[in-house]
Amino acid sequence: MAALKIAVYAGTFDPVHLGHLDVIQRGSRLVDRLIVGVGDNPEKSPLFNQQERVDLIKSSTKAHTNVEVMPFHGLAVKFLREIGARVMLRGIRTTSDMESEFTMSIMNAMMDSEIETIFLMAKEHYSHVSGTLLRQIAYMGGNLDPFVPPEIRDILIARAKKSQL
Repeated sequence: MAALKIAVYAGTFDPVHLGHLDVIQRGSRLVDRLIVGVGDNPEKSPLFNQQERVDLIKSSTKAHTNVEVMPFHGLAVKFLREIGARVMLRGIRTTSDMESEFTMSIMNAMMDSEIETIFLMAKEHYSHVSGTLLRQIAYMGGNLDPFVPPEIRDILIARAKKSQL
């Protein structure tokens, strides 16, 4: 009997956007179980707390029966080890992403040689989308429709307005 293939797609997802959701949808077809690991990055100041980000992703991925969303703290490689996953799923938007993701995958492999990284290239129309840009668009009252689902758009706009008070 073949082993269950579990992959983890880890990130901060602040906020989750259509590029993330595309990677989740495509990645969920490659493995038996995809866990979206919502972490914290000490170099970022998120607009949404970790539980809010978990809830936003859960509401956006309900249709994918093999996708779970879980918070984690610390290194993603440690999280993979704790849940028994051996595959790290990563999305790549640009060549600069490729460089940093390549470096990270080497470091992860050095910390746990059993972890394999699968890279999914962003579709062209998502290659420029980032949480930072979406937060800026929300703060400045721009159109978020091409980048996030409607329910995320409304929550993002409300949070941006609230944080400006």
